[in-house]
Amino acid sequence: MTKSVLPPADQTTLTPGERVDLWLASFESALSDRDIARVAGMFAVDSFWRDLVAFTWNIATVEGRDGVTAMLRARLDDTDPSNFRTSEVPEEADGVTSAWIEFETAIGRGKGYLRLRGDEAWTLLTTMEELKGYEEPRGDRRVNGAVHEAEERDEIEKRELGYTRQPYVLVVGGGQSGIALGARLRQLTVPALVVDKHRRPGDQWRNRYKSLCLHDPVWFDHLPYLPFPDNWPVFSPKDKIADWLEMYTKVMEIPYWASTICTSAKFDEDTKEWTVVLDHAGQDVVLHPKHVVLATGLHGKPHVPDFPGRDVFRGEQHHSSQHPGPDAYVGKRVVVIGSNNSAHDICQALYENGADVTMVQRSSTHVVRWETLMDLMFGDLYSERALAAGITTEKADLTLASLPFKILSEFQIPIYQEVAERDRDLYDRLERAGFKFDFGDDESGLAMKFLRRGSGYHIDFGASDLVADGSIRLASGQVERLTEDAVVLADGTELPADLVVYATGYGPMTGWVAELMGQEVADKVGKCWGLGSDTAKDPGPWEGELRNMWKPTRQEALWFQGGSLSQARQYSLYLALQLKARYEGIATPIYGLPEVHHLG
Repeated sequence: MTKSVLPPADQTTLTPGERVDLWLASFESALSDRDIARVAGMFAVDSFWRDLVAFTWNIATVEGRDGVTAMLRARLDDTDPSNFRTSEVPEEADGVTSAWIEFETAIGRGKGYLRLRGDEAWTLLTTMEELKGYEEPRGDRRVNGAVHEAEERDEIEKRELGYTRQPYVLVVGGGQSGIALGARLRQLTVPALVVDKHRRPGDQWRNRYKSLCLHDPVWFDHLPYLPFPDNWPVFSPKDKIADWLEMYTKVMEIPYWASTICTSAKFDEDTKEWTVVLDHAGQDVVLHPKHVVLATGLHGKPHVPDFPGRDVFRGEQHHSSQHPGPDAYVGKRVVVIGSNNSAHDICQALYENGADVTMVQRSSTHVVRWETLMDLMFGDLYSERALAAGITTEKADLTLASLPFKILSEFQIPIYQEVAERDRDLYDRLERAGFKFDFGDDESGLAMKFLRRGSGYHIDFGASDLVADGSIRLASGQVERLTEDAVVLADGTELPADLVVYATGYGPMTGWVAELMGQEVADKVGKCWGLGSDTAKDPGPWEGELRNMWKPTRQEALWFQGGSLSQARQYSLYLALQLKARYEGIATPIYGLPEVHHLG
């Protein structure tokens, strides 16, 4: 086994560019020779190779030389990689040489990111960017676009797709995740139909409480092909997002059925197609797509705890997803059960509009100010500062993707140590007020909480100051019951209420699978989201990637597309390419399909 490309002494005389070029040349030579032992020896013992479709037809991370060896034994011959090269001048910092790379495979073209420690690879990212012969019609390949031809095509498609012509892909859910995938599939000429229960695209946002806005900055939230304009606000109000999604659906010519409820879906193992029953604006329609994608959000149905006394409470009560906003509750006594983002948003708006508000905190919450988060977390990748430094959205996405989840927390911990120091005054005041806060199980903060469990945090836009100074009342503990006019905690505390808002989160994503396809399919697929970190609400064993997201599942032809706007943008590409390959009859042997450890 060849352990190094050059003796260590020679490495010190090389520029970063020379070091990377030499490594890539040796890497390609060993791959071409099918010398897997030599390839594995070019990786550090504690290395990671993350692949997004290019080698594995999966989203998978392999660890160490044994992981590299096993993956290449299964996939090297079919993948037949070649033409590895840098696309920019490599850089070196803190003993790590980093380089943007490009390469080809037998059927596609890819991009990636390489980090070397000395002459050994520490991390390698490889991503599929396009399929040869099926490139998107962009740039100098764009279509002529005669108006009458486009209009005639659209009219025929509206008449036929879903009726006389079956979609190859049915996307259930028409929020940002569904339409991002719909746009990708449209550009790749895969017949796909997006369906959603709401009356208009964007109603998923339009119908939420009035004060709702995005908690991620605009640079992080662009959709594919069509970024927000440069005068768009940093944090988008819900109605602006709703209108943008509606406009995007029309401009990107996404086949989209609104007012459509999916009532059941069953996969036929013999015909290899689904039978999907839809209620389309009151009309029963049966479709037979080859693939179904659930793009119904990060979570399942709203979760409302079944507290004793809910049936005797005389006031109003609803889940946060049904909260209309503060206008009707001026002067009312409101108890909001929960202490994450929605709870804080709702409490703040109610307080500012004259309600008497109490937040019930049942478990610890991670809190971070938006200004601090923007500077320390997003600033180097998604900001005007980043753009000025030449960091495009694509570069930022690939930079994040290049950090394997196994070591991502190591990069996050120092950031949140600085967060804790910078905003020590806020945390001290919250502590004095009795608010329980944390920085995650291993002090790695918001990003890891989001990836591990999708909950448990609050990005602060002023509500925390109101909690700290007592303007928003705080009660801690578990809810024991409701009476006719109060919420009673386990310690006997009574909280008088005219309105109870359950900001209590949502059920699991696989709840939709169970409802549409049956519990047997839900169990076959298993838990969605989470990394297997063995932290709170993310049980082990370690999986290395988000469970079931944007990649093949244990249920053939069933896929999941969800997450943040950023994830909808980036990972819709990799899911769309997997579906396009299958549509065109390209072989897609999957490497690393995980076992199911947790039932749906």
